[in-house]
Amino acid sequence: MGTADPRSLCIIGTGRRTWHQADVGDAGAPEPLAMWEEVARLAASDAGEPGILHAVESVQVPYCHSWQYDDPPGRLAERLGAKPAHTHYSGMAGSTVQVLVDQTASRMSRGELDLAIIAGGEALATKRRMRKAGAEPNWSHPPETPPPFPWEEPFHPAELSHEVLQAYLTFALFDTARQGHLGTPSGEYRHQLGAMMSKLSAVAARNPYAWFAEELPPDEIAEPSAANRMVAWPYTKRMTAIMDVDMAAGVLLSTHAKADELGIPAERRVYLRGWCYAHDPFYVAERPDMWRSAAMEKVFSEALRCAGAGIDEVAHLDLYACFPGSVNFARDALGIGEDDSRVPSVTGGLPYHGGPGSNPVTHALATMTEVLRQDPGSLGLVSGVGMHLSKHSAGVYSTIPGPLPVPAEERAQQEVDAEGSCHIEEHFEGEAVVLAGSVVHGSGGEPEWGVLVCEAPPTSRPVADRQGADRHGADRPGAGTRCYAKVFDPAMLGLIEDSGRAGLAGETVLLRTEPLGEENANVFIPAGTLVNVARLA
Repeated sequence: MGTADPRSLCIIGTGRRTWHQADVGDAGAPEPLAMWEEVARLAASDAGEPGILHAVESVQVPYCHSWQYDDPPGRLAERLGAKPAHTHYSGMAGSTVQVLVDQTASRMSRGELDLAIIAGGEALATKRRMRKAGAEPNWSHPPETPPPFPWEEPFHPAELSHEVLQAYLTFALFDTARQGHLGTPSGEYRHQLGAMMSKLSAVAARNPYAWFAEELPPDEIAEPSAANRMVAWPYTKRMTAIMDVDMAAGVLLSTHAKADELGIPAERRVYLRGWCYAHDPFYVAERPDMWRSAAMEKVFSEALRCAGAGIDEVAHLDLYACFPGSVNFARDALGIGEDDSRVPSVTGGLPYHGGPGSNPVTHALATMTEVLRQDPGSLGLVSGVGMHLSKHSAGVYSTIPGPLPVPAEERAQQEVDAEGSCHIEEHFEGEAVVLAGSVVHGSGGEPEWGVLVCEAPPTSRPVADRQGADRHGADRPGAGTRCYAKVFDPAMLGLIEDSGRAGLAGETVLLRTEPLGEENANVFIPAGTLVNVARLA
């Protein structure tokens, strides 16, 4: 047994539940607040202390997409009979829950608290069925004024006009940039994606809390079909995170000293051994190397340094798996090859286990806790990804405690920032080189339009310091000029998806600024909006 600092954070209890329609019938899942309460109580029971929740000093709730309450953590505290000195309702991101754990660890290290609960969940599947039936939820404690949507960065005008908005598209663009960097033909690359995701589906098939408990062979994931339409090339439906689930999870967190006081057996505790958070440039085309994540590399390196371990010493992984790209980038950042015997997820990933809004990492932590209890002394790594593959968090866990970790997060972020970012030119005409491309498909599986990210010739625009500069025009030294382009020509869409190519990566295209007509307009893009339209040069 390692030596634990009395202020070290450990997970002492977990709770999970999934409400399948087959089990709950037409009534569906309860409202989210009731879900949070249930998994919090399950976590306390798992710790062997069902009555301990009244003593928690911190109640934290990840952002809920299903329903907005007037005071989410306060309402949960009321249900638990607690009067915590600290409550927190998070912003929206897949990286959020690990960051909440990190911040709790910091507060515990400073002696500010000893016992905390993080609980969250979504009733999005139930809400969707209600809306299909023409009804709306009438859940408790709505706010008098709807809160603003917690989008931390303003939309970039070029991303708005070119519809670079949906996660399935942006992650596909990053993955095709990686494919182009590797020079892998599309047919081979999609087969690799199918093989990797098949392993995740096999994990979900054995997970009693998974939304889809079915192991899928690689071809059924990679190849488009009537039941598996293409969403955004190269991603099919079965490679895409499923958010419309009814799931909740919670973790009960304690200091080592409090766990001793409560009499929690040593073998039931899972310690946070290292952590880190950092972010890449927020807009897709800003990233100097679109085929990698500098922030992921720094986050994993720092979390492992704090834990005193290398990645080869980590037995269990839960790499955030909303789409194949997030797993690919994480494996690259960690130096994990395709032939590695470790499956990238202990839950099964968001397309199969389910991705309940900003709460998947709570499920990952609960699952990893059980895995580590069953394999005492081993190490587990859990990662989170937020927004458009820009926010990154990681935690290393073990039943064996270690020194109190102090991650150098500021240094990690400075090292990421030093790599620079690219200026995005909203309107560009002339020749440009394709870095990444994807084709968006309709609900029937037909290709509708494509998006390219292109490297444009440098402009005369001066380089500005990112800090304090306008977010829509800021660069850092060492970066180029980028632009987006739409593709409507059917032949060109076919070339992007050609199985023998690596998309159009490396190809030169001719861009012309054109207004979108009514037939191309939607709620985001007024008719007549100027966009860059690509033709083959």
